[in-house]
Amino acid sequence: MVLVQVGWLVGAACVLALAVLVDGARARHRTPLGPAGRITLLRAVLACVVAGLTANAFVSRDHTVLLVGLASVALALDAVDGIVARRTGTATALGARFDMEVDAFLIAVLSVRVAPDVGWWVLAIGAIRYMYVAVTWVVRWLRRPLPPRYSAKVVAAVQGVVLVVAASGLLPVDLARVALGVALALLVESFARDVRTLWARRGEPLPAVDPATTPSGPMLRPAIVTGAAFVALWLALALPDPTDGVAPLDLLVVPVEGLGLAAAALVLPARPRRWVALGFGAVAGVLVVLRIVDAGFAKVLDRPFDPLGDWSYFGSGVGVLGDSIGTAGARLAAVGVVAAIVAVVVALALGADRVARVASERRRPTLRTLAVLVPLWAVAAVASVHVPGGPPVAAAAPSALLADTVERVSDDIADRSRFAAEIEADDYADVPADRLLTGLRGRDVLLVFVESYGRTATRGSSYSDGVREVLRDGTRRLAASGYAMRSGYLTSPTFGAASWLAHATTQSGLWVDSERRYDQLADSDRLTLTSAFAEAGWRTVFDVPANTRDWPEGTDLYGYDALYDSRNVGYEGPEFGYAPVPDQYTLEHFRRTELAGHDRPPVFAEIDLISSHHPWTPSPPLVPWDEVGDGSIFHGTTEGVPEVDEALDPERVRELYGRSIEYSWETLVSFLEAYPDPDRVLIVLGDHEPHAYVSGDDPGHDVPISVITRDRGVVRRIAGWGWDRGLLPSDDAPVWPMSDLRDRVLGAFGPLG
Repeated sequence: MVLVQVGWLVGAACVLALAVLVDGARARHRTPLGPAGRITLLRAVLACVVAGLTANAFVSRDHTVLLVGLASVALALDAVDGIVARRTGTATALGARFDMEVDAFLIAVLSVRVAPDVGWWVLAIGAIRYMYVAVTWVVRWLRRPLPPRYSAKVVAAVQGVVLVVAASGLLPVDLARVALGVALALLVESFARDVRTLWARRGEPLPAVDPATTPSGPMLRPAIVTGAAFVALWLALALPDPTDGVAPLDLLVVPVEGLGLAAAALVLPARPRRWVALGFGAVAGVLVVLRIVDAGFAKVLDRPFDPLGDWSYFGSGVGVLGDSIGTAGARLAAVGVVAAIVAVVVALALGADRVARVASERRRPTLRTLAVLVPLWAVAAVASVHVPGGPPVAAAAPSALLADTVERVSDDIADRSRFAAEIEADDYADVPADRLLTGLRGRDVLLVFVESYGRTATRGSSYSDGVREVLRDGTRRLAASGYAMRSGYLTSPTFGAASWLAHATTQSGLWVDSERRYDQLADSDRLTLTSAFAEAGWRTVFDVPANTRDWPEGTDLYGYDALYDSRNVGYEGPEFGYAPVPDQYTLEHFRRTELAGHDRPPVFAEIDLISSHHPWTPSPPLVPWDEVGDGSIFHGTTEGVPEVDEALDPERVRELYGRSIEYSWETLVSFLEAYPDPDRVLIVLGDHEPHAYVSGDDPGHDVPISVITRDRGVVRRIAGWGWDRGLLPSDDAPVWPMSDLRDRVLGAFGPLG
C-alpha cells in the first residue's frame, strides 16, 4: 500500500512546488497571470498529475490510458494559451516564461515514463533544456534573450506529441525508437541554432534594463519561505512510525523537539544559534530518512534497519531493480534516491535555521507560544493523552528514534565480539575428516531450498489447502516409489527476503540474522555443511539460478567445487516472473551434469528452487522430463504474464504464491519418481515466509523441512529427531532454530551417530 502512495506523494509535491514558484514569480514580476496564464497554470497542474502517474508506474500499477489522456489535454492547451494571450492583449514576459517551463517539465516527465520501454537515452529529450540552463550559469553570453522563432515552438510541440504516442504503446517499440530519435535530432538542432545565434551576438552590448518589465524583489515572499520551513520541520518532527500508514490526525501532535529548538533560539547568541539550528535540522532530516527505511525493513523483513550492517541492501536493491528495468535505469533511480535524501537533509537544516531566526527576532510571540505549548505538552504526557486511534499528543518520536538508533549501534558493536566467539566455538572444527559424515558415505546429499516456503503454506492461510493436498499427494506417490519421508519445522532468521541469511544459518550452525553477521561469517573459516562434506570426500556443488553475476562471498564462505547460475546452465527458454530458470530445468540440468555419471564421487549440493520467488506470476507447466532439453519447450506457455499488484488484487497474489509452492513440490516429487536412486538423500526446506501481504500479520518465522530418502538406514539415524512421517508436518511437529540443523546432521551421521 505504501508503494501505491508514491504517485500521490510525487504529484502533491509537484503541485506544492508549483504553487510556491508561481507565487514567487508573480511577486518578482509584479504581474498577474491573466486569462492565458490561468490556462498555463491548468496545464502545469495536469503535468504534475502526469508526474505522479509516472512515479506510480515504476512501483505499482501503470495507468497508461489516464496518463496519455491528461498529457494530450495539456499539449492541446499549449496552443490555446498563446491564442488567448494575443487576443486579450495580455501577453507578458512572465506568461511566456511560465509557458516554456511547463512545456519543459511535461517533456521531462514524459521522457522518464517512456525511457524504460524504449531505452534510457530518451531521457536526453527531457534533460537537454535543463542542461542548457545549467550551462548558462557558467557561460554568460548564453543568457542573452533570443528573438521569437516559430520553428522552435514546432520542435517543442513535436517532442510532446512523439513522447505521448510512445507512452501510449500504440507504436511498435522499434518504430517508437525511430520517431523519438528523429525528435531528439530536431531538438538538438534547434538548441544548436540558438547557440549559434547567441555566439554571433556575444560581442554586442546587453539590452538596456527596463525597470517596468524587469523582475525585482526576492524570488519568494519571506512569509511563504518561513511558513514552508515551519510546516516542513513540524511534519518531520511529528511524523510517526509509517509502517501501518499515516492518517492526517496522526500529525496533530506537539513535538517536544520543536519546543526545544524555539527555546534555544531565544537564549542563544546569533552564531551559536545558527549552528545549533542547522545541526538540529540536519539530524531531523536524517531521522526522517531512517524512520522511512525502518518502516520499509519492518514491512519487508519484519525487523528494524541495522545502521551498521544493512547498507549493502542498497546495492542489492539496485541490482534487483536493474533486473526489472535495466542497469542504467536502476542506477539512475539510485542517484535519484540519494539526491532526494540529500535534499531532505539540506532543506530541513535550512528550514530549522529559518525558523530559529524568526523565533529569535519575534521574541514576544515565541514566548507566548511556548507558554501555551509547554504546559500542554507536560499535561498531555502525564495524562497519556493520545490522538484518536493514533500517537500520543505529547510527541517525542525523533528523540525516541535517536535513542533507539544509538542503542542499536551500541548493541551491534558489542555483538561483533559475541559473534566472533560463537564462530570460534565449534565442537566439530577438529573432528578428523575420516570421522565426518560416516553415516552418509557413498550417498548423494541434496540440500534443497524452496523459496518463500513458510509454515503458512501448510497451515491457516487461503492458499494452504492447495499446498497441503499437493504434499499429501506427494507423500502417497513417493511412498509408492519406495521413499521414506520425515518432516518438521525450523525457525528462520529472516522474513520475506534475504534468503542468503537462512542459507548461511543452515550451513554454519550459527544464527545469521543480519548482513553484518553474514559478512563476519564470510570472513571466517567456520566449518559449514558444504566444507564438512568436502573434507569427507564429497564433490560440492551450488546451484543458484537466481544469480546473474559473480558471487565471490559464496566462494569465500562455502568453498564449493562447482557453481551453476543463470549464466552457465545452457537455458534457452523464457523467464517466468523473477525466475530466470524454472525449477524443472534447474533439477534436470543438475541431474544431467552431476548425477548421470557412474564413475564419480558422491555429490553434496545446495540447490535453490526459485520459481516461488516474489513477484509471483503463473508458473510454467510441468513437461515430460525427457523433453526438457535446453528449455525451449517452455516458450509460448505462461512466460511474460505481468506481475499482479498486491495492493489492487491481494487475493490473486496469494493464489499465485500458493500455486508457485505447489509447482515447486510437484516438480520435485515428479523428479524423484522419474529418477529414483537408493543412494540419494534430500533435505528439503523453506528459507523464510513470504512477504506479510501474503503471509498475513505476525505469521512467525517457521518454515517446513523434510528428509526424503529410500535408504532406511538414514531414516533410523534420524528417528530421535521426532519428526512426523510424510511431507506435511503436523501443527505440533518439532520446531528447531534453523541454526541447529548443521549440528544435528553432523551428529546423526558422524561421530555421535
